[in-house]
Amino acid sequence: MASSYHFSQASLLSFQADRSRNLLNYNSAIQKANCCSILRRECNGLSGSAKVLLPPTRVLSSVSPRIRPVTTASLAGSSQIASSIFTVGTIIVIPFYTLMVFAPHSGLTKRSMESNIPYIVLGALYAYLLFLSWTPETLRSMFASKYWLPELPGITRMFASDLTIASAWLHLLTVDLFAARQVFQDGLKDGIETRHSITLCLLFCPIGIMSHMVTKVIVEQQKLIIEDER
Repeated sequence: MASSYHFSQASLLSFQADRSRNLLNYNSAIQKANCCSILRRECNGLSGSAKVLLPPTRVLSSVSPRIRPVTTASLAGSSQIASSIFTVGTIIVIPFYTLMVFAPHSGLTKRSMESNIPYIVLGALYAYLLFLSWTPETLRSMFASKYWLPELPGITRMFASDLTIASAWLHLLTVDLFAARQVFQDGLKDGIETRHSITLCLLFCPIGIMSHMVTKVIVEQQKLIIEDER
C-alpha cells in the first residue's frame, strides 16, 4: 500500500507540473497573439508607422535603406553637375585660345578679345558651383591657422569634393583667359610675338606671363640695338 501511495503521489506531482507548463505555454501564446493583434491594428491605423514599436536596431535597419539611396543620389547628382560644368567651362575658353594662336591679326579675333561675355558666363558658373559646394566648414577649413592664414591640410580637405575641384578649375580657366587676353593685347600694341606665351597661359599661366615679360624685354633690347646701329 505504501508503494502504491507513493506512486500515486508522484503521478499527481507530475500531472501538476505538466499542467503548470501547459498553462505557461498557453499564457505565452495568448500574449504573442495579443502583440500580433496590436501590431496589425497599428499597421492598419497608422499606415505603416508601427515601426516605432520595433526595437531600436530594427528601426535603424528599416530606415537606413531609405536614407542611403537619397544620400547616394545626392552625391551622384553633385558629381554630374560638377562634371558637366567642368566640361562646359573648358569648351568655352578653347575657341578664344585658338583664335589668338592661329589668327592673331584677324578682325574676328580682335573683336572676340574685346568681349567680356566669356568672363560673365564663367563667373556665373563659378558662383553656382561655389553656392553648391559652400558649407559652414568652408571658411574654417580655409583659415584653420590661429593667424587666420590658409593651411595646406585644410585646403586639401576642401578639394575632396568634386564641386570644389570643378569650381577651382573654372577659377583657373577664367584667370588664365584674362591673363592671355592681356598678353595678346599687349603684344598687338607693341608688335611682340605672343603665340608661345598665350599657349603657355592656357597650360601654365604664371610661366606664360613670365614668358611674355622675357619676350618683351628681348624685343625691346633688339630695337635699341637696331637704333644704335643706325
